[in-house]
Amino acid sequence: MIPRQLTPKLLQLAQTLPIITLTGPRQSGKSTLVRAAFPALPYVSLEDPDIRQLAQQDPRRFLAAYPQGAVLDEVQRVPDLFSYLQSVVDQPSPPTAPYVLTGSQNFLLLDAINQSLAGRTAVLRLLPFSCAEWQAAGQLPANADDIIWRGGYPRLLRPHLSPADFYPSYIQTYLERDVRSILNISDLSAFTRFLRLCAGRIGSPLNLSSLASDCGVAVNTAKAWVSVLEASYVLYLLPPHHANFSKRLIKSPKLYFYDTGLACSLLGIREGAQLASHYLRGGLFENLVLTEILKHYDALGQVAPVYFWQDKTGREVDFLLEQPTGLLALEVKAGLTLSTDYFRQLDYWRGLSGVPAERAYVVYAGTTTRPTAHGTLLRLADLTSVL
Repeated sequence: MIPRQLTPKLLQLAQTLPIITLTGPRQSGKSTLVRAAFPALPYVSLEDPDIRQLAQQDPRRFLAAYPQGAVLDEVQRVPDLFSYLQSVVDQPSPPTAPYVLTGSQNFLLLDAINQSLAGRTAVLRLLPFSCAEWQAAGQLPANADDIIWRGGYPRLLRPHLSPADFYPSYIQTYLERDVRSILNISDLSAFTRFLRLCAGRIGSPLNLSSLASDCGVAVNTAKAWVSVLEASYVLYLLPPHHANFSKRLIKSPKLYFYDTGLACSLLGIREGAQLASHYLRGGLFENLVLTEILKHYDALGQVAPVYFWQDKTGREVDFLLEQPTGLLALEVKAGLTLSTDYFRQLDYWRGLSGVPAERAYVVYAGTTTRPTAHGTLLRLADLTSVL
């Protein structure tokens, strides 16, 4: 198994809480991680129809078979279990080992946790491999375009499995099934078209009216689809920063994907070389930087304090991070060499905010990190060192 950066936090929390909940997209490696981290615990998959039926029909009997903790995979399939788990861990002689729950539909899990397990569980998130994890596996491409195109799903470690073959199957097998289990979608072709339209808007403010119109569905339908895709770890909505550095600010969130390989597949990109001339290359590299930020904070068990800033004249900063020492500003450029224009937006924003050049960075696709009078030019490999 490839070491996951989340493992130390997962093991630490398991020493202090009776229940650990691990969520994240399907096929991100949740089952592999918890089975490796807790080899002594029984493993139970609630995707198995027979096991699921027992858990649904007689939850007390089901949990009685695991009195000293267990790994319960895809637990959102039996939401009634959460109330019974509460009674198990609240008894005078609680289990000596934790119950480790995994699930891939975030809003179903969180709703059940808020009702039954508040204060009894930690909720962690596992996204597909980060660049550091690919590096640990010895399989990080040297070319940023290939990193973007391949994405991060662990199944791509398999020899001879191309992203061009993996992602279309993933969309059909998991995304459409998950969404159809929640929403009554009669026209799957419209939903697939909606996904592709979202991919074409990476890095842009979310405009539900435009998406709905281009897809030929109602605005309320588009809103519902975005909500489910966000909860299923397909879409990520980046909020604008709240500080009023300019009175005319964009208030809509920006649209991104949790995995750039999935976005590339939806855009019809079948190899990394296609990105060199693709109109969305800059947006996809920006998306890659965002997911690296999210994965860094996930490994710490924290919510990433990341935002964007943009006013209505087009001035913007791609990412602002709230840190204890103040705001950190990141601009993203997909070029390989330094241009004098790279820091232009940061210079304008620093003039409004008063943030010094030492806290301004341009993340680019090149291979050298070096300071300048306007801020630091930062290669992707050094990104997490400043977070």
